Amino acid sequence: MHPSSIGHDWPLWEIFIRSKQGLDHKHVGSLHATDAQMAIENARDVYTRRQEGVSIWAVESKYIHASNPDEAESLYEPANDKVYRHPTFYQLPDDVNYM
Repeated sequence: MHPSSIGHDWPLWEIFIRSKQGLDHKHVGSLHATDAQMAIENARDVYTRRQEGVSIWAVESKYIHASNPDEAESLYEPANDKVYRHPTFYQLPDDVNYM
C-alpha cells in the first residue's frame, strides 16, 4: 500500500475539546481514524500537545446533521411569534438596574 493512501478508507471524525478553563467542548478539527478509540488517541496527540484539554469528544462526521444557512429565515421565523421569550416582555422591579 502506498503511504499516501493510508487512511483514505477510514471514516472522518470531528473532534471537540473541552479546555481546563472552559465548560463546553469546542470543535478543533477533523481527522481520519478506524474507530472512536483511535480518533480520541489521535486527537489527543494532534490537538492537545500542551495538555490543555480535560475532555475529548470524537463524533463520526456522518452522524452530524446541520441546518442549511440558506433556509435560516424559515427555520427561525417561528421563534419570532413567541414574544414572551424576549426580555422586553417582562417588567423588572425598579431596584433591578442592569439586567
